[in-house]
Amino acid sequence: MRWDNLTDSDHARVADPALFGADAVTTRTFDMPEFRGITFHEVRARSILNRVPGASRMPFEWTVNPYRGCTHACVYCFARKTHSYLDLDTGLGFDSQIVVKVNAPELLRRQLASRRWQGEHVAMGTNVDCYQRAEGRYRLMPGIITALTERANPFSILTKGTLILRDLDLLTRAARVTDVGISVSVGFTDRELWRTVEPGTPAPERRLEVVRTLGEHGIGCGVLMAPVIPFLSDEPAQLRATVRAVAAAGATSVTPLVLHLRPGAREWFMAWLAQHHPHLVRRYERLYAEGAYAPKWYQRRITRQVHDLAREYGIGPTRAGMPRRSGEPERPDRAGPGVSGPAAPTASEPVQLSLI
Repeated sequence: MRWDNLTDSDHARVADPALFGADAVTTRTFDMPEFRGITFHEVRARSILNRVPGASRMPFEWTVNPYRGCTHACVYCFARKTHSYLDLDTGLGFDSQIVVKVNAPELLRRQLASRRWQGEHVAMGTNVDCYQRAEGRYRLMPGIITALTERANPFSILTKGTLILRDLDLLTRAARVTDVGISVSVGFTDRELWRTVEPGTPAPERRLEVVRTLGEHGIGCGVLMAPVIPFLSDEPAQLRATVRAVAAAGATSVTPLVLHLRPGAREWFMAWLAQHHPHLVRRYERLYAEGAYAPKWYQRRITRQVHDLAREYGIGPTRAGMPRRSGEPERPDRAGPGVSGPAAPTASEPVQLSLI
């Protein structure tokens, strides 16, 4: 799907109806401080349940992504490349041109009711954050969570957004009838680094408050320690400070993931690096000379260090997005078949997931 026919008018049209249909795309801006400089493209999607390619290393088969583009503006975000599929800029455009699938809740409810749907686990927040700033206005997640709860369909959410606490009652209700896995992404606790590399996200300590609050309400929450950024957040003292804070927040698990730099994200990150840490550019070129991923030896070293620290601070087995159920299940009459949550990475090998 390309944006060849997209204009600034309220009735611009999308070229390929397969993804977003032939309905008009409404382009909006809002005169509010939190949305200044951001353009929203409201579309009506034809499908909201996305099958993960079979060759993927993801521990789940289905995802729901109500947004494309992300105001979190993380300079390393792997999803930046997906904006090029729409002929949109993968740099500032990814941060400020947000596609909103306004019919996501109703469409999901209809797809979950299909006889072909077998109740598989649904992962959210795997492309861009479903609790980014736009969700405060569009409120798509309450309808999505409700649709999954009505079918007792297992699901998981990965987020950097504190807005997830708005839906705490819905998540608690869902956890009574199905497996619900929540993970919060906190790669480091260095505030100076956070301000430049993740400028649109809540501060790391606020995200850890989300972990604490969810736990206090009976919803176990893991932390995806992602990304660990080579030469900027990987010193032993930095890793210790982060794992200590994660443990203090009551996280059920911690999973380290080393920064990976796919095309689209690589160019944007390297431009940021040249501006803020020019002395590291050559080191990055050498470390990532073979492609998007850091060498296995480096990944293993980080994984081993974090696992050792996790054991020291009493955090349980490293399982990303481990689903948690609160109390005995009370499945509704219309519930579909439930399945277990996403598979867990082993503790002996590094795991590089494409979630962040």
